[in-house]
Amino acid sequence: MRKGKAIIFSAPSGSGKTTIVRHLVKVIPSLGFSISACTRDKRGRNEENGKDYYFLTPEEFKNKIDNDEFVEWEEVYAGNFYGTLKSEVQRIWDSGKDVIFDVDVKGGLHLKEYFGDSALAIFVKVPSMEVLKERLTDRKTETEDSLSRRIFKAKFEMTFEDKFDVSLVNEDLDESLLKAEKLVGDFLNK
Repeated sequence: MRKGKAIIFSAPSGSGKTTIVRHLVKVIPSLGFSISACTRDKRGRNEENGKDYYFLTPEEFKNKIDNDEFVEWEEVYAGNFYGTLKSEVQRIWDSGKDVIFDVDVKGGLHLKEYFGDSALAIFVKVPSMEVLKERLTDRKTETEDSLSRRIFKAKFEMTFEDKFDVSLVNEDLDESLLKAEKLVGDFLNK
């Protein structure tokens, strides 16, 4: 079994971590994106099973928990489970690549604990809660209620920033992408 390195990007929803991770996968060919499993519905027509997420029923997800098939999992919102399948990490390592994760803050902390020194855990944050609210609103995927829940959760998640190896403030996207490339490149090369 090949064991590679793990790059973990975590952030409150709306901080830009997904944009950063997608960029890194494009520019660093030795990275393989870990597709998370979840029980939520697909968002619109754009999301595909096995590409964006592994969409599972709650029963399928719970069976995988019982069979110890997850590196980590979490009930992120009531009834919505997300997790990282061990088989997904192994698939990427078997392909000769290092794995990169785009996960919520709790998931990121669990992954960091699981992979230890083989992992670099990066916390992405926005300059202010006002900027975060603006980004979430601009997505046009949030109801007033879900927006309120995400902001509340983001304030809580910000309290875990110091548990990560490094923080990346995503104020200017181009600058953040360059900083992320350097952080990841330096870690992979050591």
